[in-house]
Amino acid sequence: MSDNAYHIPVLLNECIENLNMEPDGVYVDLTFGGGGHSKAILKKLGAKGKLFAFDQDPDAQKNALADPRFVLIPQNFRFMKNYLKLNGVKQVDGILGDLGVSSHQFDSAERGFSIRFDAVLDMRMNQNSDLTAKKIVNEYSEEKLVSVFKEYGEISNAKKVAWLICKHREEKEIETTEDLKEITKSCHSKHEENKFLAPLFQALRIEVNQEIEVFKECLNDCYTVLKPGGRLVVISYHSLEDRLVKNIIKSGNTEGIIERDVIYGSTTKVYKNLTTKPILPSASEIERNPRARSAKLRVAEKI
Repeated sequence: MSDNAYHIPVLLNECIENLNMEPDGVYVDLTFGGGGHSKAILKKLGAKGKLFAFDQDPDAQKNALADPRFVLIPQNFRFMKNYLKLNGVKQVDGILGDLGVSSHQFDSAERGFSIRFDAVLDMRMNQNSDLTAKKIVNEYSEEKLVSVFKEYGEISNAKKVAWLICKHREEKEIETTEDLKEITKSCHSKHEENKFLAPLFQALRIEVNQEIEVFKECLNDCYTVLKPGGRLVVISYHSLEDRLVKNIIKSGNTEGIIERDVIYGSTTKVYKNLTTKPILPSASEIERNPRARSAKLRVAEKI
């Protein structure tokens, strides 16, 4: 399967340029997907260079590249540090992460990621995981559902949404994306259906895959794994992820708490921020690939 058929790489040239690559360097692609970013990295690497890519999705693993400089690790990127160590790597020259759900995952109706298809509420990126969107809507307490919808979808009427779900499941199990859309149709006007459903599905997907907690762990490990002068290049697609990236660049932690020297009162910086404002896709890229429209690229260099 070609990377374009699977997933069009977003901000490709900008990512490669900002990795500031060394031909013999060691790099990490946190989100292999269709391999578009990885292929571009390999083109810049010399014979002694190395690229480690991570992806827990079996569909993505089918796109593995036949290149002696390339290693695909079929795991969640939260385990980056451990698996690099297993491969004899303590530090790397650059880390790239494209946090978006791949076009392939959205376009695979049976995965339940998309509001366009009627499918079982699944949304697992790792098909071996026990937690599905179906389990969440049928088993989470009303209070917990409100928390998920507010925190991960920033849904203003989260209480009503959770109440409707809990009321419906008393009579019948909620099984499909269409079930969920039907149950919640009184929560939005007809012309705002997509505007409402997109963050609702996003919230469920984030909870299913524990995306925020996983990303926090990974960001904290990135600093340890990067060499001084190494680059962190991250594309995020919603404010929750982008906030974490901004925080880690600003303060060295995902909470954004700036630590000061007890004696001198000076701040301890761990990254040099190379993008005061995020790099956004051009109008022509958005026209070619509408899913790039919400992408924000931030770059930092380890001090």
